[in-house]
Amino acid sequence: MVHWTAEEKATIASVWGKVDIEQDGHDALSRLLVVYPWTQRYFSSFGNLSNVSAVSGNVKVKAHGNKVLSAVGSAIQHLDDVKSHLKGLSKSHAEDLHVDPENFKRLADVLVIVLAAKLGSAFTPQVQAVWEKLNATLVAALSHGYF
Repeated sequence: MVHWTAEEKATIASVWGKVDIEQDGHDALSRLLVVYPWTQRYFSSFGNLSNVSAVSGNVKVKAHGNKVLSAVGSAIQHLDDVKSHLKGLSKSHAEDLHVDPENFKRLADVLVIVLAAKLGSAFTPQVQAVWEKLNATLVAALSHGYF
């Protein structure tokens, strides 16, 4: 279990309060699919993902980005037991979807980029450190179903 200080929880809540789940989720998933094009294989049912315009204009990418960040938001509400909270999601990604768990880290990394771009100078090294701790917690929880 991860220990969170009151300051870390406040930082997470502050950052999360500025997140636009629909837009930022779309931006993060779009960036993942463009920067790491091999991740597109998990989204073959989404149709055309052949270029930046196709990815960014794809309504299924937008909807799934929303779904992903909604799951992050839900996990944030359960910081004291993220692993248990994400157990079902981890299991489905491992057993049903066969997603390479390295992609959880890639998505976490692109989310940091999206947040840094959005928050600018407010995304200080201290804020990033807390967010990286959260990302590591989320990635570990989502990867748990693989081992």
